[in-house]
Amino acid sequence: MAESPMLQRLEEVEKKYMEIEQNLNQADISPSDIHQYSKELSDLEEVVETYRKYRNAIEEIGKNQTLLKDAELGELAQEELDQLIPDRDNCENQLRLLLLPKDPNDGKNVFLEIRAGTGGDEAALFAGDLFRMYSRYAEERKWKIEVISISETGGGGLKEVIGSIEGKNVYSKLKYESGVHRVQRVPSTETSGRIHTSTATVAILAEPDDVEVVIDEKDLKVDTYRASGPGGQHVNKTDSAIRITHLPSGIVVQCQDERSQHKNRAHAMRMLKAKLFEIEEERRRSEFADERKTQVGTGERSEKIRTYNFRDGRITDHRINLTLYKIDAILSGELDELIDSLTTYYQTEALKGN
Repeated sequence: MAESPMLQRLEEVEKKYMEIEQNLNQADISPSDIHQYSKELSDLEEVVETYRKYRNAIEEIGKNQTLLKDAELGELAQEELDQLIPDRDNCENQLRLLLLPKDPNDGKNVFLEIRAGTGGDEAALFAGDLFRMYSRYAEERKWKIEVISISETGGGGLKEVIGSIEGKNVYSKLKYESGVHRVQRVPSTETSGRIHTSTATVAILAEPDDVEVVIDEKDLKVDTYRASGPGGQHVNKTDSAIRITHLPSGIVVQCQDERSQHKNRAHAMRMLKAKLFEIEEERRRSEFADERKTQVGTGERSEKIRTYNFRDGRITDHRINLTLYKIDAILSGELDELIDSLTTYYQTEALKGN
């Protein structure tokens, strides 16, 4: 019986793993090669360990199946099989996920952009709710979150906020949050108790490494201006705010959160690189898919990925038809159940394509 493509691939991975081990044991290996081989070994380690456990389970299942008709050992063999078969199946499922192509951006830090959409003041308040939700989620995971640009309204609302989030595998956790989020609730100013519907858009942009995006200074138009709005007494006294226009693409980024013009420029350049990187990533993705599942829309009510209904206390993610009745917990940053469900769904979809 011919081996399955998965088993053939696993044998190739194990062979490569053993070759790297041999290379690491060479007496004349250089420090740079040690670093490179160690990284390659680490990348393959989980796959190889799981494959060896899987292969061992298959071998033990075969041995025990031959003993089932033995008068003395049959019962013991069946007990072993009852444990080995689930172990084998779990290993096989895990291997299918481990062999999926890795998203090269999963380990990157991100820029988080939230903008109020349809709904006026209520949309701005909801944008503020979302920013607090992601901030608490980041804090819980010991990620560093920093506000780069913010435009506030009265009463705690946000017209727009841009922040950077740094930590372990930030993009892998937040990449499915991009899209239009819809809220349904009764505003505090609504005397008749009528539910209003508002939206806010969320964009998650992977921050590229410097070598991945190179920008020619001749392609930039840089403007300085006096910052406005909340931010302390200094904010209106100096032309520290920066607006950078990337002439070839028309992308405009700005930052006014720091006192230093130099720091604001550095933040703005980081954002510009992330936006240019996203354009290139979108082009690359479009070569493999007709549309991007997590595309950010215009903020219209119809282009929603998730609805937050305060009256019923529920949150529904429309992409995976998941409804959770724990709106307070989720808005307090308890996002793991939502994020894990989305990750599982898209991994399952990817497996269908393999």
